[in-house]
Amino acid sequence: MKRRVLVALSTAGLVLAGAAVYVLVDGGSPGASPESRRSPGQVNTLALRTMSSTESDTAAQRPVMGLSPTRTKPFSLLGVTWDNARADLDGSVQVRTRSAAAGRWSPWRPIGANNDAAPDPGAHADRPMRGGSEPLWVGPSNGVQVRVAGKSGALPQGLRVELVDPGGERREPAPQAAGDQPDQMTLAGAVSTTDPTPPDPSASATATETTSPAPTDSASPTQSASPSAEPPASPSASASPSASPTATAPTSTAPRPAIVSRAQWGADETLVKNPPEYAPSAKVVFVHHTAETNDYTCSESAEIIRSIMLYHVGYLDKDGKEVGLWWNDIGYNFLVDKCGTIFEGRAGGADKPVIGAQTYGFNTGSSGVAVLGDYSSTAELAKPGAVGLAPTQAILSAVAKVAAWKLGLHGGDPTGKVVMTTPIDNGKFKAGTAVTFNTVSGHRDGFATVCPGRMIYDKLGTVRTEAKQWATPATSVAVTGISGSTKVGTTYYTKGTVTLSWKPAAVSGYEVVVDGTVVARPTGTATTAKVTLAAGSHSIVLRATNIKGTTVSSPAYPVVADATAPVFTTPAGLTIRTGSVSTGGSTPVRLGWKATDNRLLQTVKATSPSAATFTPTTTSWSAYAKMNTSMAWSLTAADAAGNTASSAATRTTAILHESSSVRTGTWKTTTYSYYLGSRAYYASGKGATASYTFTGRSAGLIIKRATNTGAFYVYVDGVKTAFIDSRAASSAYRQIIWTKNWSTSGKHTIKIVVAGTSGRPNVITDGIAYVK
Repeated sequence: MKRRVLVALSTAGLVLAGAAVYVLVDGGSPGASPESRRSPGQVNTLALRTMSSTESDTAAQRPVMGLSPTRTKPFSLLGVTWDNARADLDGSVQVRTRSAAAGRWSPWRPIGANNDAAPDPGAHADRPMRGGSEPLWVGPSNGVQVRVAGKSGALPQGLRVELVDPGGERREPAPQAAGDQPDQMTLAGAVSTTDPTPPDPSASATATETTSPAPTDSASPTQSASPSAEPPASPSASASPSASPTATAPTSTAPRPAIVSRAQWGADETLVKNPPEYAPSAKVVFVHHTAETNDYTCSESAEIIRSIMLYHVGYLDKDGKEVGLWWNDIGYNFLVDKCGTIFEGRAGGADKPVIGAQTYGFNTGSSGVAVLGDYSSTAELAKPGAVGLAPTQAILSAVAKVAAWKLGLHGGDPTGKVVMTTPIDNGKFKAGTAVTFNTVSGHRDGFATVCPGRMIYDKLGTVRTEAKQWATPATSVAVTGISGSTKVGTTYYTKGTVTLSWKPAAVSGYEVVVDGTVVARPTGTATTAKVTLAAGSHSIVLRATNIKGTTVSSPAYPVVADATAPVFTTPAGLTIRTGSVSTGGSTPVRLGWKATDNRLLQTVKATSPSAATFTPTTTSWSAYAKMNTSMAWSLTAADAAGNTASSAATRTTAILHESSSVRTGTWKTTTYSYYLGSRAYYASGKGATASYTFTGRSAGLIIKRATNTGAFYVYVDGVKTAFIDSRAASSAYRQIIWTKNWSTSGKHTIKIVVAGTSGRPNVITDGIAYVK
C-alpha cells in the first residue's frame, strides 16, 4: 500500500532561527531505493497581511494586502486565494519570485485577479470552495513577494498565496547565489520571525497518511486526510449528471489523437475527492488558455499540469487546513502545451462525458480543452509593450484533433451549433438562459472572461475547419466545372489553360494530377485550381487528401489542349443563286466556304452583313444582297478549344436590265408591275438572241416562267453551255433560273437563243443579275 508521510524536521543549522520545515515524503514501495522515488507535489500557503502605502507603493486610500520579500520552500506555480469562491477580488494582483537556480528576483508580474474557471455550485459540499486568481507558472523558485490592491471597498477575507511544488523526480537543491537576499526576507513556515525562543533541536513530529492505489476510470479514490467532497455540478439544459456513464462511449467519427494519460504526467490520484460525474453527452468543446506565462519548455508541461491540479484540488495540510481551491479534480478535461501535446485532464475517462470545472454554468454537457500559456492580445494584456503570443499550428491542430474526437463520440458536428441552458446566473447569462454555441467555442462565449485570449479565439474558425476534416473525411470528390474549355461529348477542349472547380470538402489538401504527374497542390479550403497544359491529349484527375492521410480521387477527365486555329481551305465567296429577285432589287445570293480544324471544328458564324451560326459541316449560306450596294460578308470559324479564324469578302451585286441586251430577231416589250422596272422583252421566233456583256465573277439569267413559256439555249463567251426550259406549273416573275460562276472577276458575255418550242415558243427575259 502506498504511504505518504508528513515529517516535521528541526531546522537547526538554518540561517533563520525558529523556523520549522515540513517535508512530504513519498514512502514508495517497500524496498524501493531513494534514487527511484518521486517526490509528491505539495502546496504551501502564506497569509497576506495589510500593508502600508509605503510598503505597497500604492495610494493610501486603496486597500492593499501583500507579502514582503519572503524566502520559501521550493515552488514552481503560485496563485492568490481567499475564503469565499463566489466573492470577486475587485483589484489587481502582482507577484515577483526568486529563481531557485540563479537567486535573482523577477520583475513584478500581474496575474488575473479571479480564476474564470470553476465548478458549478452543488448542494452537498461540507467544505466551501475557495476563490482564487489565475495560477501563474514561474518555474523553480524559492522566494516570493505579493501585492494585492483593491480598487474600492474591502478585499476578500482570508487572502493568502498558494505556492505549488509540482513534485516529480527528486533533484539536488540548486546552488544559492550569494548577495541576492532582499531585506526582511523570512522563511516560509517560520513560527515567528520575532520569536527569540528557538525550537528544541531534538523535537520531532510525524504524521502519516495512508491512501489507496490510484483509481481506474471508474474507481473512487479514498483519502483519509481529505475526507470532504467537492459539490457536484448542477445540470445545465436538460442534461442530468450521473455517478457513472450510462453506456460505453461509442466509437468516434474522428480518430483518437495521442493523449498523455494522467498516470504518464504524474497525476496524484489520492488528491481526487469524489468519483467523477458524467453528463449524458458532451455537446460543446470550450477552448481555454491557462493565462499563465508562455515562458516554459515543453519538457516542463507535465510539471505545470501537476501544479495546476494541486492548485485546483488542494488537500488538508498537517494542521487540517485546506490548501488550494478545494475542487474535486483538475478543472479542465484536456490540456495542450505549445508543442501540440495533448494531456488527459480530469479523471473519469477521456472518452466519456466527464463533467469538469471549466466553463461555469455550462460544465454539464461540455468538455474543456485548455492551452498552456497566455494568448491574450496586446490590448487584453494591458501591459506596456506587451505582445500577444500567436498560437502555433501545432496548438491549433491539437485542439482540433481532440475536439473532433470528443464531439464525434456523441455525433457532434465540429462546424455545427447547439443550444445549452445555464441553470445558474454565471455573471454573463441569467439562470434559465438558452444560449446557442458553436460546438467548438471559446470560454468567453459562455462566461464573462477574455479566455482563451484573442489570439486563440480568432483562430477558432480554423480549428473548426480542421476538426471537421478529422471528423468527416471526404469519401469522394468530383470536378464540377472546367472553365476555359468546351465540353464536347465527354472530352474537354482548351487552348491550354483551364480552371478546375469543385465543391468544398473536409480535406487537408488537394492535388491536380495530369497524366499521372501532380502539377498543383491547392489547400484544403480551395475550390478552384488553374492548370496550364501542353498541346495534346491529357487525362486530369483531382485527388483529395484527408487530414488522416487517406486520399480519394475524382474520375479521369479527358482534356485536349489545342492552340491551333481553324483554317478556311475555301475562303468566303459570294455568288448568284437561283430564286426570286425582289421588286426592290434584293438579289438571291449564296456565301460559300469550307473550314477545317486539326482537332475539332465547333462552329462557323456569320458576323456581317447579319449574324448567323452554322454547324461545322455547313459550307454555304443562302441570303439576299441589296442591288448596287457594296456589302461585307464576314465569317468566323471556331474550334472546340476556342481558337478562331476569319474569312471575308466585300462584294457588289448589280442588275443588267433587258434593255441593255444586244438582240437579234424579233423581240417585243411586255409591261406588268411584276417585272423589274415594270417591263420585259419576249421573243417567239426560233433563233432570236439576246446577249448581255458584263464584268463580274458570278451571273444569273432573270426570266418569267409560266405554263406557256418555252425553252432556250445558253451560250457563255460564245460556247453553248446549257438548254433551259422555262415552263412552270404556274406563273413566276423575276426568276433566276440559271447561274454561272468564275473563280475571278472578268468580262463575260451570256447569250440566250430561242429554241422555238412547239405550242409555247415565247421566251421572256427580264435581264441578268451579277456579282462584280
